[in-house]
Amino acid sequence: MAEHRTMQRNALLDAARALLSEGGGKALTFPALARRTGLARSSVYEYFRSRAQVVEELCAVDFPVWAAEVEAAMRLEATAEGKVEAYVRGQLALVGDQRHRAVVAISAGELEEGAREKIRAAHGQLVALVVDALGALGHEQPRLTAALLQGVVDAAVRRIELGGAAEDTEQIIDAAVAMARNGVCLR
Repeated sequence: MAEHRTMQRNALLDAARALLSEGGGKALTFPALARRTGLARSSVYEYFRSRAQVVEELCAVDFPVWAAEVEAAMRLEATAEGKVEAYVRGQLALVGDQRHRAVVAISAGELEEGAREKIRAAHGQLVALVVDALGALGHEQPRLTAALLQGVVDAAVRRIELGGAAEDTEQIIDAAVAMARNGVCLR
C-alpha cells in the first residue's frame, strides 16, 4: 500500500512538472492533475491539500537534485575560475529541463509565504555553492559577490525563457559566462 501511494504521489509530481512546464502556474490545477494521472479529482486531495503544497513538494524534491548537478560540475574543475564557470554553465544548462521550467513557473506565480520561504532557502543553498570559489579569487565579500553573480544567472535564465530572443541559448550562456569571468574572476 505504501509503495502504491509513493508511486501515485510521484505520478502527481510528474504531472505537476509537465503542467507547469507547458502552461505556467495557472495550468497547475487539481482537475488538470487528475486528468494527467487518471485519478479522480477527490483522490488528488488525498495527496495534497493545496496547490501550494504541490509547489512545496516540487521544490523539496527538485531543487536538491538541481543543486547537486551544479555542485558535481563544479567539483570537476580544478581552479576557482573553472568552478565559477561551471556554476554558471551548470545552472543555465538546466533551463531546458522540465524541473527547471517548473521551478521558474512556480516562482513567477502566486505562492503562500511558506512556499516562498522554502524557495528562497533552496536558492540560498545554491548560491552558497560558489562562495568558496569566490573567496579563493580574493573577493573580500564572497557571499555578496555570489548573490550578484546569481543575479547574472537569473537574468540569463529569463532571457533564455523568453524563447524568441534575438540570441540563441548558447550565445546567452556564453555572454553570462563572459560576464562571470570578467566580473568576478578578476584577482
